[in-house]
Amino acid sequence: MDSKRGEPWLDDGNIILATQDPQSPSASTAFRVHRSVMARHSEVFESMFLVPQPLSSEVVEMFDGCPVVRMWDSPIELSHLIIALYDGAKFSNGKIEDFFYLAGILRLSTKYFIAKLRVQAIRHLTQTWSYTLKGHDDMVDAALRSPLVDGLSYPRVHPLHVVNLAKEVGISIILPSAIYFMSLYPLDDLLRADHPKLKVDHPSRPSSVLSPSDMKDYTLMFQKRLDIILDFVRSFCGTRTALKTCQTAPACTRGFARLSSRLSRSWITRTGPLHYMSQAVSDLSDDPKATVCSPCRRAFAQDVVTLREKTWNELPLILGLPPWEEMIAMDLNG
Repeated sequence: MDSKRGEPWLDDGNIILATQDPQSPSASTAFRVHRSVMARHSEVFESMFLVPQPLSSEVVEMFDGCPVVRMWDSPIELSHLIIALYDGAKFSNGKIEDFFYLAGILRLSTKYFIAKLRVQAIRHLTQTWSYTLKGHDDMVDAALRSPLVDGLSYPRVHPLHVVNLAKEVGISIILPSAIYFMSLYPLDDLLRADHPKLKVDHPSRPSSVLSPSDMKDYTLMFQKRLDIILDFVRSFCGTRTALKTCQTAPACTRGFARLSSRLSRSWITRTGPLHYMSQAVSDLSDDPKATVCSPCRRAFAQDVVTLREKTWNELPLILGLPPWEEMIAMDLNG
């Protein structure tokens, strides 16, 4: 067997998985593992090992007394998968390589029907590309507070890579969040694919190409995002009046008009409306010249909470996806 030994190579293993990277077919890496361990986690591996072998050992590829099974996976991804099956996956989000590690695990756990590990990887992805509004807010807060790592801002990975990985392995639950953030990038930047996050070289890197379906989703989200901002500024704030019980109604109504005027001058095409709405509440409360009374401010803040929840719940529908609850059942329940 003309292969280099990979990690893990377990001396008491009874089967050898030899993989030839599809991108480098001349390079082969072998892993010595336990047949029972691999089969216990994956029905595909179990079926692969149950295939009847020829009676003559001369036609069965053997090495060190172990049968050799030829595979076609990235060596680094297969190594990470095997180690995860033995020792557990170690997901993190400190640097961009953590995403590539997860991408490889997710790819192969999908390919080999390892449901528990696949769901674990998806759940970790949703810690950043959330299916809840609170998760979205936490992600934005982390992005605003976190320092650069290797010159890359939090969450290190480009949303286009997240979108392409999700479509490659057939998961939907992270798409609304990832496409929402992808729509903050100018289209020409995405088409050039020259953002530093897209150019990091790694064997597990997803495609950096904006496909026709990605472009459609990007356009739908981009347009809807601008519509949400304009409607919030012009209608939600611009036409807002004081509470019927307000003791200073004229002043409060003028205060909302001034807020709308300030907001109309402050947003840009890369503004995220969900965070922008929260900022408007803070802006109204922190304005030293504010004439809006406390009851009207509290009512405004509560209405913004309701509007943000409604906006979040409608994100999947923009892309023609099922509601959040259905995607949770499809992607997170194994």
